Amino acid sequence: MMTLDERFKALESENAPGQELRKDISNLNAIMRGEKLEGIPVDFSHGDVDAFSPTPGAVEAWNKGYELGAEQAYTQYRGSAKIIKELAWRISTFTGSKISADKELIITPGTQGALFLALGSTVEAGEKVAVVEPDYFANRKLVKYFNGVIVPISLSYQDDSSQSGPDLDCLEKAFKDGTKIFVFSTPNNPTGVVYSKDAINKIAHLASTYNVTLIVDQLYSRLLYSDEKYTHLCACDAVPKNIITIMGPSKTESLSGFRLGVAFGTSRLIERMERLQAIVSLRASGYNQAVLNIWLKEPEEWMKRRIRKHEKIRDDLLKIFRSAGLPTATPQAGSYLFPKLPPLEIDTELFVQLLKYQAAVTVTPGSEFGPTTRDSIRLNFSQDHKAAVDAVKRIVKIVDRYRK
Repeated sequence: MMTLDERFKALESENAPGQELRKDISNLNAIMRGEKLEGIPVDFSHGDVDAFSPTPGAVEAWNKGYELGAEQAYTQYRGSAKIIKELAWRISTFTGSKISADKELIITPGTQGALFLALGSTVEAGEKVAVVEPDYFANRKLVKYFNGVIVPISLSYQDDSSQSGPDLDCLEKAFKDGTKIFVFSTPNNPTGVVYSKDAINKIAHLASTYNVTLIVDQLYSRLLYSDEKYTHLCACDAVPKNIITIMGPSKTESLSGFRLGVAFGTSRLIERMERLQAIVSLRASGYNQAVLNIWLKEPEEWMKRRIRKHEKIRDDLLKIFRSAGLPTATPQAGSYLFPKLPPLEIDTELFVQLLKYQAAVTVTPGSEFGPTTRDSIRLNFSQDHKAAVDAVKRIVKIVDRYRK
């Protein structure tokens, strides 16, 4: 069992996306070799909402919420009843699974807030929790914070898409050995792997058989490439008894700044999440909730154009990395690339530092996503196309500078 200090250390955020590395860099000049590379600074740790502006109508929707005043500012803890009612219908249509507005849905301060509430509502001290490696950095950190025991499940992602996915044999063994919670993302962050229909149905079947709670992050389930097919866990052949699905208008819609998330699933767990939210944050920001009135209602052509633009950026960056000999899986969805670095004279964390100071490029080290991917870096390619291409070329130059 971890001490309180150890639990908070598990939440370390120095290398997390969007954060400045606050380590001692006094000896950086002594380590650096070569001149700084010229170019526009690019921060690949998150998407650029200037390059890809928020959903049309977002500001107008927020203004309407603001104009409602107290009615919108002080909603129920789980969110505005009026917004939730319509939202439940739209999510039901999107996922193919009927969701009760009264009992099975909660609006949260971002999907990160939903993840905190979901794990806080399910993980007991000493509980075994299956966590995919690599996967979203907060999964591991929060399991440790809640004093859970991580059971790693490996993810195949360097192969072609037909062979990508979690090790289901390992997962079943974990369930047999007493693991009672499984948390994962599909599309996977950071690799862009979309779990196949067979994999999703197998996971649901295993969870039902062994009475396991499933927490699935489906944040990028709308940003699919090459007509990729997506299977919603809540609409699979055998829906488990205990399940929480997390989604939200964030990365795909460039609405991260509004900090909105939704979670839906087993009513008992959603009720727990509401009670926890009432203490942690009271509610998702009242005025911001109004922006959910336009979510899942965007013009069809707008979403198609967004997907096409992201796919073009993805493909151009993949060519550069692969031409330089950096193995990089093709994301089936989402806006992340996860190239593997060659052996370097320095560790990846220092490489990330040098990349920022020598090439004006910010990336996230692979160690954030699991102990087995320390030699990788993650890039969010939802950026200005030309700036992203130029920045990746600079990454390759710095890689060559420090190759063994």
